[in-house]
Amino acid sequence: MSDSPDVRSLVSASSQLSLMEVDTIDDKEFDIPQVDTPPTLESILNKLEDEEEPFLLEDTCILNTDNIDAHSCDTSSLASSDSGDPAHLKRKRRTMDLNTTVHGSVLRHNLLKGISAQIVSAADKVDAGLPTAITMSGVIAVGTSHGLALVFDTNQALRLCLGTKMTGAEFGAVSAISINQDCSRLLCGFAKGQITMWDLATGKLLRTITDAHPPGTAILHVKFTDDPTLAVCNDSGGSVFELAFRRVMGMRSCESRCLFSGSKGEVCCIEPLHALPDFKDHPITLYSLLAMASLTKILVIGLKPSLKVWMTFPYSKSDPSSVPQLAWQFVPVQKMVNPILAFCKGDTVHFLLVKREEEGTIHVIKQRQLHLSCDIISLSWINSRTLVLVDSHEKLQVVDRPSQEILETLDLEQVQLVYNSRHFKSLATGGNVSQALALVGEKACYQSVSSYSGQIVYLGTKWAHIMTLRNWRERIDCMLKQEHFVEALALAWSFHEGTAKAVVGLYGDPHKRKVVVVDKMVEILFQYTEHALKKCPEQGKIQVMEQHFYDVVPVLVDYCLLLQKADLLFNQLYDRLVENAVANAVFLESLESYIVTDRLCHLTAPIMRDLLAHYHENGMMDSLERCIVHLDVTNLDIQQVIQVCWDNHLYDAMIYVFNSGMNDYITPMEKLFHVIGPPLREGRSLTNEEVVMGNKLLVYISCCLAGRAYPLGDIPEDLVVQVKNQVFEFLIHLHSANSSEEEEVFPFIRTVLHFDTREFLNVLAMTFEDFKNDKQALEYQQRIVDILLQVMVDNPDFTPSQVGGLFTFLARQLAKQDNTLFVNRKLFDQVLEFLCCPDDDSRQTERQQVLLELLQVGGVVKLNEERLLSLAEKAKFYQICEFLYEKKNMHDKIIDCYLQDPLRKVEIFSYIHNLLSMPGYSPEEKQAVKNKALQHITELVTIAPSKSADLVMFHFTKEVQQLIAELQDDQLLFRFLSCLLEPQERHHSGAILLQEHDLHELLLDLMCRFSPEQLLNFLQASHHYRLEEAIEITQKYHLNESTAYLLERKGDIHGAFALLLETLRDNLCVLTAEGGTNEEKNCKTVTTVESSLNDIIALCYRSSQNLNQQQREVLWFPILETMMASEKQVKGSKHTSELLKELTMKILNCMSGFISLPAVIQRLLLDPVYGKGKLAEIQNLILGMLDTFNYEQTLLETTTTLLNHDLHWSLAHLRAAVTRGLHPRQDYCNICLQQYRRRQTSPEEIIVFSCGHLYHFQCLQQKDYGWGCSLVQQQQWSCYKCSSSHGGRSGPAAEAKRGSSRSLAQTCVTSVQPDTGAETGRKKVFVEGSLDLQQEQSWDQLRSLYRGPSRLSILSELSHSHSSGMKELLLFSQPVADNLKLKLSPPPLLEE
Repeated sequence: MSDSPDVRSLVSASSQLSLMEVDTIDDKEFDIPQVDTPPTLESILNKLEDEEEPFLLEDTCILNTDNIDAHSCDTSSLASSDSGDPAHLKRKRRTMDLNTTVHGSVLRHNLLKGISAQIVSAADKVDAGLPTAITMSGVIAVGTSHGLALVFDTNQALRLCLGTKMTGAEFGAVSAISINQDCSRLLCGFAKGQITMWDLATGKLLRTITDAHPPGTAILHVKFTDDPTLAVCNDSGGSVFELAFRRVMGMRSCESRCLFSGSKGEVCCIEPLHALPDFKDHPITLYSLLAMASLTKILVIGLKPSLKVWMTFPYSKSDPSSVPQLAWQFVPVQKMVNPILAFCKGDTVHFLLVKREEEGTIHVIKQRQLHLSCDIISLSWINSRTLVLVDSHEKLQVVDRPSQEILETLDLEQVQLVYNSRHFKSLATGGNVSQALALVGEKACYQSVSSYSGQIVYLGTKWAHIMTLRNWRERIDCMLKQEHFVEALALAWSFHEGTAKAVVGLYGDPHKRKVVVVDKMVEILFQYTEHALKKCPEQGKIQVMEQHFYDVVPVLVDYCLLLQKADLLFNQLYDRLVENAVANAVFLESLESYIVTDRLCHLTAPIMRDLLAHYHENGMMDSLERCIVHLDVTNLDIQQVIQVCWDNHLYDAMIYVFNSGMNDYITPMEKLFHVIGPPLREGRSLTNEEVVMGNKLLVYISCCLAGRAYPLGDIPEDLVVQVKNQVFEFLIHLHSANSSEEEEVFPFIRTVLHFDTREFLNVLAMTFEDFKNDKQALEYQQRIVDILLQVMVDNPDFTPSQVGGLFTFLARQLAKQDNTLFVNRKLFDQVLEFLCCPDDDSRQTERQQVLLELLQVGGVVKLNEERLLSLAEKAKFYQICEFLYEKKNMHDKIIDCYLQDPLRKVEIFSYIHNLLSMPGYSPEEKQAVKNKALQHITELVTIAPSKSADLVMFHFTKEVQQLIAELQDDQLLFRFLSCLLEPQERHHSGAILLQEHDLHELLLDLMCRFSPEQLLNFLQASHHYRLEEAIEITQKYHLNESTAYLLERKGDIHGAFALLLETLRDNLCVLTAEGGTNEEKNCKTVTTVESSLNDIIALCYRSSQNLNQQQREVLWFPILETMMASEKQVKGSKHTSELLKELTMKILNCMSGFISLPAVIQRLLLDPVYGKGKLAEIQNLILGMLDTFNYEQTLLETTTTLLNHDLHWSLAHLRAAVTRGLHPRQDYCNICLQQYRRRQTSPEEIIVFSCGHLYHFQCLQQKDYGWGCSLVQQQQWSCYKCSSSHGGRSGPAAEAKRGSSRSLAQTCVTSVQPDTGAETGRKKVFVEGSLDLQQEQSWDQLRSLYRGPSRLSILSELSHSHSSGMKELLLFSQPVADNLKLKLSPPPLLEE
């Protein structure tokens, strides 16, 4: 092979074109200017557009693994000018915030005007035909429909025109085209199956290959490998061939080898792995890998050193018309560079990492796949991290592979892609291709897309387009041209942070890249500022102008802070914004949010001065205070700030400035004390502002003593102790500075005590918690306590409540185990006297709790307990009394404490139960508690009857009668007995108590008096009463319903019936008497009547089961007569009459199941009401009864028919299942793996199971997989293979769990010699009289075929619901047809 020529030395091939007469080119279409002398064809083809720069194609895309960026890949790009793509210029993007991911315009879309114009000119002038294929390497080659190949150099100048029209007429259109890596050879595949090789240095035809593949098929792909003597081609028959080029003694030849036959699956895409120059020594290149995509799977094979298939991967389910796509790319993965194969068919892109192992094998690792919502027709890598896809709607999508994020979408409709459908259908050779391949070819555009060195060229019907990645500056500038400054800044920040995708042009280490990006962002900030000032509306509402700058200023501040360019913000940008008053105001007000969130802590002196002035002028003092307490004030004019704060009552800011600016923590307290002190000393009420100042003072003191800064943060660690000592010294000052003679001692402590004694003591309490081993702090603590006692005790200026707060505070401090305070004994006695003061009801619970804490820690052990008990009883401190009584073991007295304490009355039951149940108490103590409880039983029951009952059940079962005697109030006794005798789980003593009949009868009597509505439920739930006595009690109170229930239990059915009938008659009399005059009252009476009727019907239902016909008539007919008699008495109320007729129908429906219809009709005819006239009044009654009869008769007949049909169906299918023949899966034994007829001379028995497995009888017998009797006819077998999960290792015990493979029929075949003339085999079938487990399982499967309830259950449910809905059925007045049929749809049956 010759060396690669210099692409710039390629000679013009215009002399090889067959010139012919052509029409004048349309000036409007190609925008050609008018000239005096028309240009020649040669000058047109070779001239470059004046306004267009040449595009540069580098030979390789160098990928240096040492300098590779984790977030970008340096790729070469075309340097051609922007084509002014109208679709690109019209794209509009919505405004994004700082957190939104912005990618901008990732791709540069250029029209190759020189190449496009020359393609069109060649088609028009020399009949070159339309473009059909394109490829790109160091040059660009375009194939045409008339068999020509046009080769263009880097300046878009036509250098070669390969082939002639005669060649095109013989071979057809160029269907595939390929250039080798050194740009020395060009391969052209044709629609009629030929392949030609051209020398790109001389333009000579080197080879014409006509026998590389079967004739009659078009070349779909032809591609060079990295080996210049090796290429591959793919034809429309779906086959793939290897082409090996040889040159022996000057003779060029080509040897073809079939790599994949189309008969095994048609291949429609091939892609050899091309290594970049830096990876020529990569070990994977030794294998010359080739990826092939068929209609069903992907194959990766190695052509060297010998042909070998390394991987096959089937597609997931996809549309049959989807086009398979393949693309290789070397990608850095885990500090190594290996090729990744991207492939897809449909909407999912798969990635396979191919790497060579040390032992020489190739390992394929599946990577994360990419899902898209489109049908992909083109797939190309543009760098190692970015793919460019085209879908079936000709939408181009740029996708970042690691994040699977779509970076940009473009519309390629204007490109007018060339599709390869004619070649896939092989129309030039007669269309002899499969339908599947022709369907895929509808969307195939393999030869219209070529990628090389980070550039992708797309071939259209008239134009060629090229896509390259824009460098990072260009992407930003595109947004700036559209005045999208916010998006441009966001994109630039993503470059700065390394989160941007598809980055090109950022070189060096991360620090250098950041420096470059920062410079660009500063430039954008200046441009944005100038643009905002320029675009600000000069006239209009002030709100519009403010909103304009509110959209700009926060963006400027945000990015200046992100870039740590505060000097840029406060000097250069602010100097520009201050020229506009509105912009200046918006800028100063926008700073607040950044200061408050501590993003901005330092302001320059001019900015701070302007901030103070602006906030002060506009009355934004709260905002100013919030800002000051977050700023570093060391560089400010502290006196000015303090004066502003004091004049405007910004006390938090003032304290903060003193503390952080001058480390002065005392002066703020002095200032605040001077404000709130005088009115407190004068006894005047404080204003709201003074109250706020006082609260701030307390919080400030608390923070200083706790080591926290005010209003936020912490005091520096080296100042914490100093500040705490300074505050204590300040508080215990005997006099204030510049004090008068009238000032009392300790003025500061007096002031805070007068302001809020309780909160100040709480502050001290929290402070004292931290005093552990600090000796000086403990001294301050004792000193503070002494001053408090000196100031407050015997001082009439303090109210008893305030003094009580002090004593409570002292008591809590003294109650601590590590207490070091010393308090005078006399003062301690005063504490106790105050805590137990009976005349002061304020904070009683708190005082009692404090005293209880003192008692529990032993602080008052030396006190006279008798005196303390007396004080506690007077003060009603019942918990104190309980504590003292407990120490004296006077447990009965504690009951009095609980009863007298309104907050703890309910706890008395737990106390009594625990004391009587727990060990450790003497019998005498428990008896004393019992006696006390019995004395107060009335109070206990009043408090909680249920808990009292539980207590009695557990501990007072023997004293029940005594307790009942103590309870004089009948209402209280009823509540107690209801809880005591309530049915529930009881322990043994409770069960004995329930057996006492007197208690139940007493409860019955009380329930009749106080809660008769609960009586019937009680009678039904409880059975511990005597019937006779219970009947007497209910009769005494005339409770007929309950009496009837008891009589029924006794067996007196007629007595119960008589009572209920009487109740029904009484209620009917009331109903007929009302006559509907009062609607509300009438509804209540109707409800009563219906309830009475339901009760008596229920009684008749229960009783009729055990009665004869005559006895039933005695029960049912009086009810019917009563209802019919009441109908006569109704006058003037149609509603009541209709209601009574409905109730009568209800009785007839209910009694029809027990009384014969003739007897009912006869009784109706004998009735005076219905016995006269022409039966018009009872027509509905009779028709309703006939309807019921017809319904039940039809239901019975249908049920019988369905049952017979189901039985026949089940038996027929069972018989078919058990007599079905068996079909073995194999013709060999599954144990010995030999043919079931091993020897023709000796007969052998075989056993076939329903699962299809076959065994020799002897083999199965050796495995001991039979059970039952030893006789062959009686022995049952189990399948050896199915019953064992490990090849038959389990024995018969396992088979007991698996019956699914047990033999349904046992077959015995005896082999005989061929010359006997007899049959080759005979079968012995052994049939069991009973069903084995397999047959039972078949029966279960037949029964499970029903998908829902059985038809019998449906009919049963229908019959049950008929009685409740019969009222509506009987009211239907139309006569029932004789051919009545139920519309019951049986569930579907699954026939075999």
